[in-house]
Amino acid sequence: VKVKRKNWYYHQYLEKQYAFMIPENSKVLEVGCGTGELLHAVKPAVGVGIDFAENMTEKARQLFPDLQFYALDVDVMELNDTFDYVIISDVLHILYDIQGALKNIRAHCHNGTKIIISNYNYLWEPVLRLSEKLHLKQSTPISNWLSHNDIYNLLEIEGFQVVKTERKILLPKYIPVLSYLFNRILVNLPFFNLFGLVNFIVARPYVYKTTDDYSVSIVVPARNEKGNIENAVIRTPQFGLKQEFIFVEGNSSDQTYEEMLRVTAAYPEKDIKVFRQSGRGKGNAVREGFEKATGDILMILDADLTTPPEDMPKFYNALASGKGEFINGCRLVYPMEKQAMRFLNLLGNKFFSWFFSYLLGQRLKDTLCGTKVMFRKDYEHIVKNRHYFGDFDPFGDFDLLFGAARLNLKIIEVIVRYRDREYGSTQISRFSHGWLLIKMSLFAAAKIKFI
Repeated sequence: VKVKRKNWYYHQYLEKQYAFMIPENSKVLEVGCGTGELLHAVKPAVGVGIDFAENMTEKARQLFPDLQFYALDVDVMELNDTFDYVIISDVLHILYDIQGALKNIRAHCHNGTKIIISNYNYLWEPVLRLSEKLHLKQSTPISNWLSHNDIYNLLEIEGFQVVKTERKILLPKYIPVLSYLFNRILVNLPFFNLFGLVNFIVARPYVYKTTDDYSVSIVVPARNEKGNIENAVIRTPQFGLKQEFIFVEGNSSDQTYEEMLRVTAAYPEKDIKVFRQSGRGKGNAVREGFEKATGDILMILDADLTTPPEDMPKFYNALASGKGEFINGCRLVYPMEKQAMRFLNLLGNKFFSWFFSYLLGQRLKDTLCGTKVMFRKDYEHIVKNRHYFGDFDPFGDFDLLFGAARLNLKIIEVIVRYRDREYGSTQISRFSHGWLLIKMSLFAAAKIKFI
């Protein structure tokens, strides 16, 4: 305990990081809970901590009577329950059988569980050994100095898929100004990041599922897209248990709304709903459409149809099969049709691709593709946590991307061919919207990366 007090800054940093990565009111299991401070910090609806040391769990029960603590070994624990998040903090390096521990943890996961591991960077081994001799750090009898690849391999063997990784903390002691500079700024920059003390790894159970078990809501936000409405319906293949189209019309001047009503009447065998947008902007239209949706899976199909409706089953299959949890379209692989994406748009996509991959810790090649697909249950979690970012995104793309990243959803991209418009003109004001995207990106950097 005395050693922990000496290292209050380090432990406070871990608590803050885990509280960011785990939404409040989740169901959380902590392996190696000690006296329970970290589990308490994430504010779980149900919190369970296990530790092999009886004196630790007894102290934890006294400190936090609203949480559950058990003196158990992770290799043999049988809690007869599953959890939304499992914390494994500063524990892997002292476990005798890491693979056996992960196997048992897997039995306490449901399909959406996230495992969050934090362990020491092996580059710090000499410093940490010296700290133990100087009684600045608690000594550990067994040490497994694991590289990223070692942990990835163990996770893969036991049926987990790595979602993202990052390193934090260059200066584990509090020194005014320097701690902020090293741990909020430098550690998040290339090169300096290699020397972060703590590796954070987020993983999820990988379960291949059948793809025909879900109903689907296809939300089509549209403004001045009269010539594309019917094609959005007739060109979209049938997939999923049930399919509904939700058209959200946004202050058009070309009778788009009337065309939506005509198409609804012309195809009575299709489940089509039509609404007029109460606000402005695509982001607002998507939110209103999602509120009206009834499907298990929510999909966005841009009404310009530059992402072909024929490709929508690819998005459905990627999500329904369990390959990803947030599916994003990617238009930057196949050759584009003439004029499909102008040069400045292409440059913007390239820049934001790099920047958002850096920010989110997951590969993203095309952040501005409007087609995005996720489960309704995950969208509802994004809505609950939307207050963290605020109402900052008129497009809706980054609101969803940032929300998915904060929930540690596995993001994957489906490659599509970007087509020329067959009707109308682009709704994008390239320069003003480009500047807005830059401002939003910097805002997100402060909210996601430099925390």
